[in-house]
Amino acid sequence: MAGCAIAIGACANVCSEAAKGIFQEIKRHMRYVFVYKKNVDKFEGKMKLLIAKRQSVQLEVVTAKRNVEEIKPHVQQWCDKVDEAINEDVKKVKDLEDKAKNKCFFDLCPNIKYRYQLSKKAEGAAAAVDELRQHGVELGSVGYRNVREVPEAPKNFRAFDSRKEICDRVIEALKDSTTSMIGVYGTGGVGKTTLVNEVARRVQEDKLFGWVAKATVTRTPDIKNIQYEIAESLGLKLNETESGGERARLLLKRLKEEQQRVLVVLDDIWASLDLQQVGIPLGDQHKGCKILLTSRNRDILTNQMDAKKAFVIDVLKETESWDLFKRTVENHFEDSELRSVATEVAKKCEGLPVAIVTVATALRNQPIYAWNDANLQLQRPSPSNFTGIPHAVYSAIQFSYNNLESEELRQTFLLCCLLGHNARTEDLVRYGLGLRSFENVNKVEDTRNRVLTLVRKLKAFCLLRDSYSDDRFDMHDFDCDVALAIASRDNHAFALKHKGVFDDWPDEERMRNFKMFSLSFDSVEKLPHELECPLLDFFSMGSKDFDVEMPAKFFEKMKNLKVLDLLKMKFSSINLPTSLRALCLNQCVLGDMINLGKLKNLEIFSLFRCSSVTLPKEIGQLTKLRLLDLSNCHKLIISAGVLSSLSKLEELSIGTSFVEWDLGSNARLAELKDLSGLTTLDVCIPDADIVLKDLFSEKLRRYNIVIGSETGWYERIEYSRILKLKVGTSIDNLGDGVLRLLKETEALYLEGPEGVKIALNNREGFLHLKHLHIEGASEIQYIMNDTAAVDRIAFQQLRSLKLVFLPELISFCSKNKSGGSTSTPQHESALFGEEMDFPCLEDLSLRFINVERIWHNQFSIRSGCTQTLTNLSITGCNNLKHLLSFSMAKSLTHLKSFDVVGCKCLREIIFTEDIEEDMISQIFPKLEVLQLHELPNLTRFYRGSNCEFPLLEKLIIRDCPTFETFISKTTVVNEIHIIPSKWPSLKRMMVYGCNKVEIFASENLLSFGESTNQQPLFWVNEVTFPNLEELTLSGNDIMKEIWHGQLRAECDEGKRCIVFTRLKYLKLSCLPTLASFCLGDQIFEFPALENMIVTACPKMKIFCRGDLSTPQLRKVISKEKRWGIDWEGKEEGWWEVDLKTTVKWMFENKIAYCDVRLSDTSELMKIWSRNPQEILTFKYLEKLEVDDCSTLRFLFTLSMALGLPQLRELIVKNCIVMEHIIIEEGSD
Repeated sequence: MAGCAIAIGACANVCSEAAKGIFQEIKRHMRYVFVYKKNVDKFEGKMKLLIAKRQSVQLEVVTAKRNVEEIKPHVQQWCDKVDEAINEDVKKVKDLEDKAKNKCFFDLCPNIKYRYQLSKKAEGAAAAVDELRQHGVELGSVGYRNVREVPEAPKNFRAFDSRKEICDRVIEALKDSTTSMIGVYGTGGVGKTTLVNEVARRVQEDKLFGWVAKATVTRTPDIKNIQYEIAESLGLKLNETESGGERARLLLKRLKEEQQRVLVVLDDIWASLDLQQVGIPLGDQHKGCKILLTSRNRDILTNQMDAKKAFVIDVLKETESWDLFKRTVENHFEDSELRSVATEVAKKCEGLPVAIVTVATALRNQPIYAWNDANLQLQRPSPSNFTGIPHAVYSAIQFSYNNLESEELRQTFLLCCLLGHNARTEDLVRYGLGLRSFENVNKVEDTRNRVLTLVRKLKAFCLLRDSYSDDRFDMHDFDCDVALAIASRDNHAFALKHKGVFDDWPDEERMRNFKMFSLSFDSVEKLPHELECPLLDFFSMGSKDFDVEMPAKFFEKMKNLKVLDLLKMKFSSINLPTSLRALCLNQCVLGDMINLGKLKNLEIFSLFRCSSVTLPKEIGQLTKLRLLDLSNCHKLIISAGVLSSLSKLEELSIGTSFVEWDLGSNARLAELKDLSGLTTLDVCIPDADIVLKDLFSEKLRRYNIVIGSETGWYERIEYSRILKLKVGTSIDNLGDGVLRLLKETEALYLEGPEGVKIALNNREGFLHLKHLHIEGASEIQYIMNDTAAVDRIAFQQLRSLKLVFLPELISFCSKNKSGGSTSTPQHESALFGEEMDFPCLEDLSLRFINVERIWHNQFSIRSGCTQTLTNLSITGCNNLKHLLSFSMAKSLTHLKSFDVVGCKCLREIIFTEDIEEDMISQIFPKLEVLQLHELPNLTRFYRGSNCEFPLLEKLIIRDCPTFETFISKTTVVNEIHIIPSKWPSLKRMMVYGCNKVEIFASENLLSFGESTNQQPLFWVNEVTFPNLEELTLSGNDIMKEIWHGQLRAECDEGKRCIVFTRLKYLKLSCLPTLASFCLGDQIFEFPALENMIVTACPKMKIFCRGDLSTPQLRKVISKEKRWGIDWEGKEEGWWEVDLKTTVKWMFENKIAYCDVRLSDTSELMKIWSRNPQEILTFKYLEKLEVDDCSTLRFLFTLSMALGLPQLRELIVKNCIVMEHIIIEEGSD
């Protein structure tokens, strides 16, 4: 019982506790009903505070966005949550509040259920709202500056080809992991800043760099400003109180710790900048940091800043200049008069962007007379003011001039402007010597070295630029104009440019003050009797066509004259000032130089290209003469004893002007030995037997010597030490003097030694040889003797090698490491053995040699042999069957021009047995020109799967009758989808005389048929030739179609549009089986096609079946003018509505049959045999040749003859049964 009582008591306690818990829970829930009003008020209070905080944060967000800041992610997330809470919680509480107001039991009792829900929801929402508000208080700043946003393209950047090319090259250099610093240089106003801004935009857009920081350096760099500009770009805040060193440390730390790649652009550098002082890491300090510099001076970039690559940005091309000019002036110039003057104004801006923009902006919306005035001002800039030169241009050039490092450099620049465009550096040497322009130089050679140094510096400053040859320099027109203006102002110089307008001679007072005077050769027609110029020390003038005669006393009152340069002038006699140091009478018609022997101060004397010159004996009295130039003179006579009297002569140039040494009273060759100070010699000695063994001095440093021939080198050679030897025996017989020169020679031409098997003995090697040309030696088997085991660097500087007409040549060396020797048969040796190394070879030309292999091991050739080769020409090498292996071709990474001509046995250019076919696309990345001519057995370029020639611009395949396809596909029958070739840069293509090509280009194989092995010349798609401008297809007897594509029903893609975007010229000629350009129904567009020629294509019925657009085409030419002594015939063209209609009309009217040859084997013979009257449809027939027709008894009936009104030429021959040319109808 007791246990039972205990159990009952325990149960009672448990029930009591449970009852208490239930009561408390009921009480807690009931509390919600009674305090609902309080909870709702609390929620509304908290919500008001949250809304106020949300509004405050929104104001900060708006302010941050106005400051071009991005909103921080956690701030944006908080705002989104608050907005959600405001919208959802308020709505739910409001809904419950409305329901709670409704009563139950006939409106007698409050709605306890909804009051409970409302109170509970309000309490929970208030807590959540309060938590959100507390988070809002802790937000901090709401925005940040996003410095890595990709900027828009520079406003004034135009994607011209020249600028795009430089931009691409700079970006490629930035990708190079081995290069940390590169530069861009150019003259002021040429667009350097715009270009690097575009580079910065593109590298960010393409995600090549995570950060781009840019700063402008200027002529007087402010390190603090540079640091702030870079730091701002990187999002780094620097304090004003920090020292320069502390800022550099922080900046360096920021850059080195950055995980992404960083590009730092430093614009407008004028002198060396200490990057460590700025805080920019160098080289290995941060390999992900690249530096891009701009400057006006190349030397600043490469020498002082140690940039590994420097790219020059030149002026715009003419078409680009005109496009920029039109865009800026906002006028398309449809008015012909305005267009005419506008083009002249644009040309005078000389392609300089700042000049174009300045001038075009000033002339926008101006009347025609303002344009004419601007044209006049730009043509004749005034020396007293610069209204003819845009102010921005003048300021830029003047600034560059003022910052040249020395007065010597500034005076050289001003002297250059007197020489004008494409001036000879040698003229600057002679002027400088005469004017004593250069300090601490006495010798001619020293002066030349100084001039070359100064010219190089001026080019580095972009005040001069390269000309068409290395011995000349050029000036931009604006540079020349500013220099002339400065020279006129500061140096009392008077000068007119070429084609300048010369109104009259200046007044006497101005003439007396002039120090320098220069007139171009089309400025003056008549000269005054004399000029009084007592201060003048330089006078230069030229005539256009030897039509200006120089008065005898013209120079008498120029007592201070130091330099006199006359070009194409004529005079019967002339009295020259004795003060002269330099006298140049080039291409002049000479008379009597009255006082030549009295010119005791004369040091420079030039009679270049004068005719019928007898060198006066008085010249022997010119004891100070140091340079004598008699080159290119016609019928020059030099008397004995004249040359030997010129004891101080340093430079003598005769060339082929005088070759009759030792004849009669002529000069003796031995006189050259008396010129002990001679350092430069240009001479021709036809008779090798009179060459003395010690004729040539050891002091010679520059020479162009021809021995054994009366002609110089037919090709232009830029080197300063040149030997041309045409000898009948070994060159060893020429003596020690010649052999000594041979060791120092840079260019050697050797022709015709007889009885010699080895052209050159090695001795000490040819350490200076850069150009070697050996020609016309029928017995030479080896170029050099290798008995002493030649070192690999024997030809370490050789840049050009030409071997011509050497039929017995076996190998370059007489012995090689593979075991060859002088007894090795010709067909077993390679031209270049393993031991030969040409690390600098750029140009290789082989003509008419009979080797079967060019390189020893064509499968594993050392890259050093060919890595630098840019030009390869193979002609008439008839034993070659294969030219290059893939390995060999792959090593030709710098090849730009590749010609193969007249090699009868050659079957393919590249043989590919050693490689996988899908690797072939890696060859010739820089090839620009490829020409294959007269190769009768060539069947293909190579066998492979695809190819890409990224830079090839010109492709010519001519007279290769067995050539079938450019790339031979080995599995073509089973392939459905062909990988097309890529020719992104190809501009000009010509295919002529390739009689195995049926299809020029094909997209696929689906309509070729399963059994065919025929391949097109090229596998293509619609973007294979994006830049093709000229296409010529001619002389093919089996070509049926140009572009082979699928019919629409066979093509899943439907009709695709094939656009030849840039094709301007299309010629289809002598294609007797051609049926159409395309037999499929593709859509073709030729938006730029202006010239189309279709001749001798008699079966071309249609152009294409699909839609066709040729908006620029206005006629199809069926007969071209022929070039002979004069233009022959006339050019005929046809046009009927559009191209498709025109081609159809030309077929129907047999326009192709204007020139017909008729024989037994010709297809047209069937017409004559079947229905002679059909010839009446040939109403445009102009020429008919009938040859070897064994069945024709007559040619025409009378009605047939009368029906050929255009027939102009009739030739009949070898027709053995023909009795009549014309007979009447009905005759037997």
